[in-house]
Amino acid sequence: MTDTSKIREHMEVVGADGVHVGTVDKVDGQRIKLTKADSGMGKHRGHHHYIPLSLVGEVDEKVWLSANSDVAVTFEEEKSDPT
Repeated sequence: MTDTSKIREHMEVVGADGVHVGTVDKVDGQRIKLTKADSGMGKHRGHHHYIPLSLVGEVDEKVWLSANSDVAVTFEEEKSDPT
């Protein structure tokens, strides 16, 4: 099991394929909250996205997911957040 306690603010989150998925804002329960800067445009703009900790494969200087980036983004949960 991966030690998710090593996840820190501003770490890059990448898919197993090495493609950027987001940047850690914080760990929120059993999820990684990504910064709004990685929220995209249109209806996604201004929303925080979340990645389940269950997708974390490894943590070193980056948070590596066990799924490729195109698959990982389908697991993202979105939440309106005024902050």
